[in-house]
Amino acid sequence: MAWIFLVLLYGLLKGSRALAKKKAMATNSIMEVLLSYTVISFLLVVPQAKDAGGLETKFYFYIALKAFVIFVAWIFSFNSLKRLPVGVFGILDLSRVLFATFLGVCFLGERIGLLQLAGLLLVCAGLLMLKFKLPVFRRIFLLEEPVQVPAAKRLPASADVTTFYVVLALVSCLLNALSGFMDKILMKSVSSSQLQFWYMLFLVSYYVIYVLVKREKISLSVFKNRWIWLLAVMFVVGDKALFIANGMPQSRVTVMTLIKQSSCMVTILGGHFMFKEKDTVYRLFCAFIILAGIILGVL
Repeated sequence: MAWIFLVLLYGLLKGSRALAKKKAMATNSIMEVLLSYTVISFLLVVPQAKDAGGLETKFYFYIALKAFVIFVAWIFSFNSLKRLPVGVFGILDLSRVLFATFLGVCFLGERIGLLQLAGLLLVCAGLLMLKFKLPVFRRIFLLEEPVQVPAAKRLPASADVTTFYVVLALVSCLLNALSGFMDKILMKSVSSSQLQFWYMLFLVSYYVIYVLVKREKISLSVFKNRWIWLLAVMFVVGDKALFIANGMPQSRVTVMTLIKQSSCMVTILGGHFMFKEKDTVYRLFCAFIILAGIILGVL
């Protein structure tokens, strides 16, 4: 059961990274944060270089492909998030659970029992409730009513949501699920140190090429942002835990996907205490539904 605790650690760090990322981007641009924390993360895994050699040529290609998948996924997700309403993007992001489950069942031969299916439904229900505050829940939890915007001031539907950026968001979710699927496959033949070192090296290379081609301006002051350093440490530790968990034969992609949703507890409590966000009680209610689904999923 050690792999469950490793994935849980990854989920908690993932939620913490979301808080650190929000803090970091209050000072620096999105690309500055992405490039700098990727570079710092790579420097943190450089000591693993001594254990990273000895791979067959084909595995360098596969790891480079995985890194490119994540690189594209992050570019797509940031572009779609910038142009889509946050609520819409959050709903689309739920498709990661479905994509990961589909890949695990269809290509890894994993089976979903009744308890796992019930857990998946509870996780999806809890995440959807975080996005849709139905009237019945507004009365129970005394949630604030949404501000009504006069019809004359509303943007056309085509300006709010476009098919193109919806597709980008869905593709980014699919790519993230594909990356998790590739981890499970790769960890059967490579060590966690080999995967993490070469994955980070290729990812940094892609970002450097992107910045040079796009002529993005990166200020050196970004390295004074303490949140980026914290973000890098959590990223390296979280990925290491996830890679080790993927290397354990008994670990299952479908169950791991459910456990990762534990990150919502960190973001809810962090949002309340760090950013003074409201509706915390309601969000915690949704989080307990999600956690109930996770518990069912690992039984």
